[in-house]
Amino acid sequence: MTDDHERRTRLHYRPTVRAAAERDTQPDAPLWRAAQAFRLVTLVYAVSYQFVSVQYYSHQRLSWFFVALMAVWSGVSAVLLSHGKIPRYQIVIADQLVVIALMASTRLVSDPDWYQHHQTLPTTLWVTNAVISAAVFGGPWLGMASGVLMATVSAVVRDQVNLDLWRDATAPVLVSVGLALGLATTTARRAQAQLERAVRLAAATEERERLAREVHDGVLQVLALVRRRGNEIGGPAAELADLAGEQEVALRMLISEQGAGVTADLGGAAIDLRLLLSTRASTTVSVSTPADPVTIERGRATELAAIVDTALSNVAQHAGAGARAYVLLEDLGDEVIVSVRDDGAGIAPGRLAEAEAEGRMGISKSILGRVRVLGGTAELDTEPGQGTEWEIRVPKGEDQHG
Repeated sequence: MTDDHERRTRLHYRPTVRAAAERDTQPDAPLWRAAQAFRLVTLVYAVSYQFVSVQYYSHQRLSWFFVALMAVWSGVSAVLLSHGKIPRYQIVIADQLVVIALMASTRLVSDPDWYQHHQTLPTTLWVTNAVISAAVFGGPWLGMASGVLMATVSAVVRDQVNLDLWRDATAPVLVSVGLALGLATTTARRAQAQLERAVRLAAATEERERLAREVHDGVLQVLALVRRRGNEIGGPAAELADLAGEQEVALRMLISEQGAGVTADLGGAAIDLRLLLSTRASTTVSVSTPADPVTIERGRATELAAIVDTALSNVAQHAGAGARAYVLLEDLGDEVIVSVRDDGAGIAPGRLAEAEAEGRMGISKSILGRVRVLGGTAELDTEPGQGTEWEIRVPKGEDQHG
């Protein structure tokens, strides 16, 4: 019974410990600690102000009661914020209410001649704590809203609503504090999110590199050995060698794609064009791309990949047995150039017009049509026996339908 009870007790308290630890590692944790320290400093100032001003109050004992309440709340709120047993939004709301109540109590302890020309009972500096709490919790907008609220309450309590408020620095100070602390909190949270994202990407990259090393030292070497020995033996083994070679190339491109995957997708709107084109590599197709990512809008990248597929399909069907194709990607900043060249038989004069007349639209629609929609240009260089080369130039901007 004792062991079971202790086990249940430990399980019961573990979530609380975890919640406290998570709060300590939150990006705004230093700001909360600084706010608590500032609260204690302003409390010292408020108590000092009470010693100086109490002689002018009409109800001195009642004023000391409110000052004691202010001191108690300063300690209680600091403890609650540090322990994390109560949701912070509840503490922030309570902070606003307590501060407003203490400001309103100024009318209970002093005459109009005093509170109309002096600070409210808890002092403007201590009131700033409520604005800081709201700003650290909810950002600049909530911080400024709290500042406006506190400044309004101060003006109402002191009967200064109809006066020239620009002569009073209370409102500008409170609103400025809410804005500054809110922006600091937002910046800290954004920086923390970016740091966590960078750590995850670094860990993922390290894991990819480890797997790539293991694959390279194992599977790729076996495939390379099978391809080499199959070609040496010849006969039926040559077909096995070709299959092993294709799988070796595909696996290498997969590893390359995973390695560059960190920069492949930019928010779902852009993609690294190198990844799409690199997957077209095989034992008969060589793909060369820049070392740096070539980011382009996803739809345009897909169309460019389709153009390359059409050109490579023409090579496989018409260039002749044993023809090799070469794909080259260049990034010129505002446009990309994709070249597809082969060392095959080339295209005879008049053959393209003849193919279009026969209803074969591979070049006129799949290549030229797509390039036209993308607002680019396509140049074909071919001679019988000299192979074929396509040079596709496409801007990175919006589609231009012409």
